[in-house]
Amino acid sequence: MTSAEKKLWYGYLRSHRYIFLRQKPIDNYIVDFFCSKLKLVIEIDGETHITEEDKKYDKKRTMILEKYGLKVLRFWNYDVLNGIEVISEIIEREIGKIEQSPQPPLTRGR
Repeated sequence: MTSAEKKLWYGYLRSHRYIFLRQKPIDNYIVDFFCSKLKLVIEIDGETHITEEDKKYDKKRTMILEKYGLKVLRFWNYDVLNGIEVISEIIEREIGKIEQSPQPPLTRGR
């Protein structure tokens, strides 16, 4: 895991009320973090996502993941490393939207 992925994992996702998995294979991809109950993918992007070719690849990858009914959130390494509180709030807002959908997911019971 990158330093940004470690920060998000140990500082937030590891003890989240929903179970998140790290480095989860989906189709031909390995996503950084995945919660099956929420159908939520979280990707942390760094320098390998800057070029136009990289952006096209990421867009295609996101479209494929969305075809499985998954919500994909992307954040930059810099933003995670320098603003984990803001990133956590954004993720919580998205989870709130998912929970308010017609069939909200179940929590771990915490």
